[in-house]
Amino acid sequence: MGSNLGGGFEALISKLVTLKGLIHGELILPGEAGYDEGRWVWNGMIDRHPAAILYCVDEHDVVAAVRFARENGLTIAIRGGGHNVAGFGTCDGGLVVDLSRMKKIEVDPEAMVARVQPGLTWAEFDKATQKHGLATTGGLVSTTGISGLTLGGGVGWLVRKYGMTIDNLIGAEVVTASGEKIRASETENQDLFWALRGGGGNFGVVTLFEFRLHRVGPQVFGGPLFYPIGRASEVLRTYIRWASSLPDELTSLVVFLTAPPAPFIPAELQGTKMIAIATCYTGSLRDGENLIEPLRGLKPAVDLAGPTPYVGLQSMFDATAPRGINAYWRSLYLKQLDEPAVARLVDCASNFKSPFSQIHIHQLGGAVSRVSSKDTAFPHRESQYLMNIVGLWMEPSQAEGVIQWVKTTWTSLAPHSTGGEYANFMGEPIERVKAIYGDNYQRLVEIKRKYDPHNLFHINQNIKPV
Repeated sequence: MGSNLGGGFEALISKLVTLKGLIHGELILPGEAGYDEGRWVWNGMIDRHPAAILYCVDEHDVVAAVRFARENGLTIAIRGGGHNVAGFGTCDGGLVVDLSRMKKIEVDPEAMVARVQPGLTWAEFDKATQKHGLATTGGLVSTTGISGLTLGGGVGWLVRKYGMTIDNLIGAEVVTASGEKIRASETENQDLFWALRGGGGNFGVVTLFEFRLHRVGPQVFGGPLFYPIGRASEVLRTYIRWASSLPDELTSLVVFLTAPPAPFIPAELQGTKMIAIATCYTGSLRDGENLIEPLRGLKPAVDLAGPTPYVGLQSMFDATAPRGINAYWRSLYLKQLDEPAVARLVDCASNFKSPFSQIHIHQLGGAVSRVSSKDTAFPHRESQYLMNIVGLWMEPSQAEGVIQWVKTTWTSLAPHSTGGEYANFMGEPIERVKAIYGDNYQRLVEIKRKYDPHNLFHINQNIKPV
């Protein structure tokens, strides 16, 4: 799909003015108030200039936008929370369809189901569901939108107990490339429902998500324990043994980071490189205390683990990912963490090119591994760990060094990986889309051909319909 309308930019603007009269929401054109603010996304490195930004308020607006883009050969970018690191929520010369004003949520506490519009963030979702002591697997940064995270898979603090976010998706309402409104579930348009669970934004615009909820909180046992990076090998050896026998109720995350200038970090450690192990346990608080005893036996420099509100744990990393920071990420899956992998990991983590950069190792297993790799579009069910190499920086002069560090770290760890990558942790579109979807790729191509044969939805980790 292109962005040229034959009659040039003036003809495009004329048609967009006509679109204004067909929608209930707000359409902003270049030069109008709000345009510069609206063209930015979370990743400050993304600097694009769309022809228009449409803030949808209902499904009618989404249908109008999709039909307009298709009929006029216009590139279309779909934006929920705008948090995608590759900047898929905006484009040059096309139409940005912004869903952030579609924020309705209905929670049925008896059925333990939430029906959610696509503009919600995880903070807003958790606030509504925790009123009833309910939750589902969400992201680790609460300002992330529910839409992109869900469609890419979804990992978070509940992933080992209740599976990925897609494993808790039980239905969706979708506007397809033809402008048709359809429902996808286990009993309706099952092929589309399969593809939505991990296939990204390739197949249409989801205007309503229906999630299964679980009893969680309001308090859980969790939080991070920090150790100097000089002890990283020792800590990881203990962690690997400890993590191998954990109950599903406990999910852990290893983080290499530069200690922030925060009150909970002793002054002499601020600005130093550290390794942290963060946890979330959804069982009894007493059992949580007992389970982390091997980590406390290592005598952490800072121990913040304890009873905490679930919503607090969900927002614990928000300060590390402020809107406007520059970001470039890569990911890989590890079947296990062995000694050679640990040695390379520690070496790479010792060479951050920015104090904001981090390496995250998400523990999987548990409920994730009990779903077949063929049951959803997401295939990486046997991997025990998902690594996210998080390049973050504020100063433009740091860009080249940070991006090169991410690529070098990925190359160094790749021999220890399964060969797969995670759609939500990719800093740019990649040609190796098959690495994301593995053996499920060909089926996704067939479903793409059925629902989007002309690739209208291509601002994503794109599955081409050919």
